[in-house]
Amino acid sequence: MQNILAILLAGGAGERLSPLTCNTAKPAVAFGGTYRIIDFTLSNCINSDIRRIFILTQYKALELTRHIREGWAIFSGELNEFIETIPPMKRIHEDWYLGTADAVYQNIESIRIENPEMTLILSGDHIYKMDYHEMVDWHCRHEADVTIATIQIPPEEAERFGVVQLDHHCRVIGFEEKPRHGNPTRSAFNPAMVSASMGIYVFNTATLLQALVEDAGEAESSHDFGRDVLPRLLERARVMAYDFRDLNQKTVRYWRDVGTLDAYFDANMDLVEVTPEFNLYDSRWPIRTRLVQQPPAKFVFATEGRRMGVALDSIVSPGCIISGGRVMHSVLSPGVRVNSYCEVENCILLSNCHIGRNSRLRKAIVPANTCIPESTLIGFDLEQDRARGYTITENGVVVVPPPDGAAQGAVS
Repeated sequence: MQNILAILLAGGAGERLSPLTCNTAKPAVAFGGTYRIIDFTLSNCINSDIRRIFILTQYKALELTRHIREGWAIFSGELNEFIETIPPMKRIHEDWYLGTADAVYQNIESIRIENPEMTLILSGDHIYKMDYHEMVDWHCRHEADVTIATIQIPPEEAERFGVVQLDHHCRVIGFEEKPRHGNPTRSAFNPAMVSASMGIYVFNTATLLQALVEDAGEAESSHDFGRDVLPRLLERARVMAYDFRDLNQKTVRYWRDVGTLDAYFDANMDLVEVTPEFNLYDSRWPIRTRLVQQPPAKFVFATEGRRMGVALDSIVSPGCIISGGRVMHSVLSPGVRVNSYCEVENCILLSNCHIGRNSRLRKAIVPANTCIPESTLIGFDLEQDRARGYTITENGVVVVPPPDGAAQGAVS
C-alpha cells in the first residue's frame, strides 16, 4: 500500500444538508457526537495502511482544513507520509472545480510528482468501514486498469443509485443511472441483488492520467467520473467491479450517504440503539477524530420525579452538562448544556448548544452554538416551527437555523 495515493473529494457544497452546511463544508459536519463525516473515510485509509492522502476542498473549507491540521497530523514526512488539503488553485484553467474528474485533473501535476503506481479516488462524505487493501488486492489479481467498489442493494432500491452492469467475470460492461423501469440488471455477485456504485475507484495511475486529459478536452463533458470518465473507459480499458465487504459485521452491509437531513438524522439515531447497525465501539477498526480537551460529561440534580439530570439511550460527549434535565434517545456533541426541567427526545444537539429551562425538544437538530430560550417547544407543532423559520424535513425532523456566523464549535 506504500505506492498508493488516496485522493478524497471533499469540495461539495452539501446543499441538501442545509442549514447544517450554511457555514461549513459537508465533510466537516459533526456526526455521532464527537466525529466529523470525513473522519470515517480517513480512518479507513489509516486502518488500510494508506499514508499518502490528498484532500481536495472547495466550499467553506476553513473548518475542514482546521480539523485536518489539528486532528490528523499523525504522519511522518521522513517516511514519505502526508495528508494535504488542496483548494482549487486554478493551475490548469480559470474555473473552480467543475466536477469530480475536473477536481482531480486540476491537481494532475501533484499526482505526477508523487508518481504512485495506483490512485484511490474516495468521497469524503460517506459513513462506512472498508479495508481498501482488499479492494487493491482484487484490482491487482484481476489485472484491472480500473476497479469500481460496488454494494449489493435490493432491486426495488435501484432507482436511488447508479447501477453497475457486470458480466459473469465481474467485468463492468455498462451503467444505469437511477433506473426507474423496474428491472435493473442483477448483480454477478448475487443474482437476487443489484450492484450499485459506491463512488470508490482504484485506477492504475497511467490510466487515470490519460483519462483525465481526454475528459478535459471534451467540451460537452460534465467532468464527472461516473457520468463521463468511466463510461468512456469501458471501450478500451479493463474495468472490474469489487463487491464491498463490510467490516461492520452486521446482518446488513452498512454504507450511508448522509447527504440529506433525513438520512443524516436517521444515521445518528441508529447509533443510540441498543444494537445499532453501525458499531462505533469496534477496537479492531477504530475511528479517529480530533478531540478537543474537555472535562468529562456531568449529570447534576437528582430530585426523583421533578428535577433530575439524566440521559437514557443516548450518546453524551465530553464537556456536556445535563443540569436537571432529561435526555432520551439523543446524540449530544461536546459542550452541550441541558438545563433544569428540560425534555430532549430523539434529537441531535451539536457542539456548545444551550437548552434553556423548561424547554421541550422532540425530533430536532440544533446546530452548534445555538441558545434555545427558556420554555421553548420544538417538534410538537410543525406549523408553528415552520412559521419561526425552522426547516421541516419530509420525515418531520425540525432543523433549527444556526446563529449568524456560527461554526461547528468544539468538535472542530
